[in-house]
Amino acid sequence: MRSSAAPLLLSLILLPAAIAGAQTPQPFPKSTTPPPPPPAATATTTQAPRGTTTTTTPPPPAATPAAAPGTDAAPTAATLGLPLPPGAQFIASYDAGQGQRYFLFGSGSSFTEVLTFYRNALKQRGDVVFEEPATQIFEVGRFREESMAFPPGVVVKDYMWGNIGGYVNPKPGAQPARFPTVIQIVPVPKADREQ
Repeated sequence: MRSSAAPLLLSLILLPAAIAGAQTPQPFPKSTTPPPPPPAATATTTQAPRGTTTTTTPPPPAATPAAAPGTDAAPTAATLGLPLPPGAQFIASYDAGQGQRYFLFGSGSSFTEVLTFYRNALKQRGDVVFEEPATQIFEVGRFREESMAFPPGVVVKDYMWGNIGGYVNPKPGAQPARFPTVIQIVPVPKADREQ
């Protein structure tokens, strides 16, 4: 008499092998460009004792350290092409890619006050990105995929949500010690401002 358990037992033995051989899912999106090649090192040949030759490769040159946040010169509303609320303090700027930079400012004003300022200054309501913590974006320029990493605009974020107590001012001893609201600005390109 044949046992009906044999096919079940066989499938239980083969199932782990099938799972192990399955392709691991890859995160999306996947870059279609290969990573840049490592810098070429030059080999040097030296004569070692007893007539043997050795080849050594010097270490790659040390990378140039990025500028520390907050060491940039503070941009103005004119250089950004976007208004700044009264009392906004420059925190730092960062490379956004594609030749763009974005700039962080702290404000001692509440999220609602800064939001009202931008709604009046830009004459638009903006779009809610997150309700908690409250984050709103004002897109003010055309996004060009071939030359931009981010569309020009302003993002306003509430740093008082959830008892965070505000964004810590990176300048020791500066006032306020914590910013209730942080503003991120991606400037409008000069060519777009002149049109």
